[in-house]
Amino acid sequence: MRPIYLFSISSHPDAISINSLDITFLQPEIDFSLYDYLIITSKQASKALMQYDVKEFKNIPALCISKESAKSYKELGAEVLATGEGYGDKLVGSIKKYPKEKRWLYLRAKVIASDFVQQCRADGYLIDEAIVYESGCSQAILSCKVKEDAVLIFTSPSSLECFLQTHTLSKRSRVIVIGKTTAKAVPEGIEYYISEKTTIESCIALAKSV
Repeated sequence: MRPIYLFSISSHPDAISINSLDITFLQPEIDFSLYDYLIITSKQASKALMQYDVKEFKNIPALCISKESAKSYKELGAEVLATGEGYGDKLVGSIKKYPKEKRWLYLRAKVIASDFVQQCRADGYLIDEAIVYESGCSQAILSCKVKEDAVLIFTSPSSLECFLQTHTLSKRSRVIVIGKTTAKAVPEGIEYYISEKTTIESCIALAKSV
């Protein structure tokens, strides 16, 4: 079987796991009392919330992009409003189920791939943003050595972009991306597979079959 490389901030026992990003948590001043709902699109956003007093936000339900992000928010002792399908663009429909008078706070990374907030604002929804973390390429991904016939799993556009800073994608390798947003970062002319679900488990299962 081809060796499987997982480029992510998470690891998996069935893959050669390479931490792709170095995360820096920020702590902007936030008045949580202004908001009815939060928007959580990564586990890192929940980790960033650990810098604040949980009493300030634990009673604010959060719209979470996936089961994993919902789990991370619940672990803080907070309430999940709803769980999305793993794609930022899909959150537009979820947000539009609620009255426009509700105020939302999107806890986000410095660089994001989806414009769902702009789409909702254009339709009159009240969404503020707070940058609570930023990421940079790790030395591990920049200096790693991979076999040409390997299966390469990328779990974010950033992980793929970091890999491409110091590597090229061999036509002998198999490229798997965790979702449509990450797929947009694949260079033109490179074939790739998209996992059925936006989870690492789904990526690993696919990697074992290609």
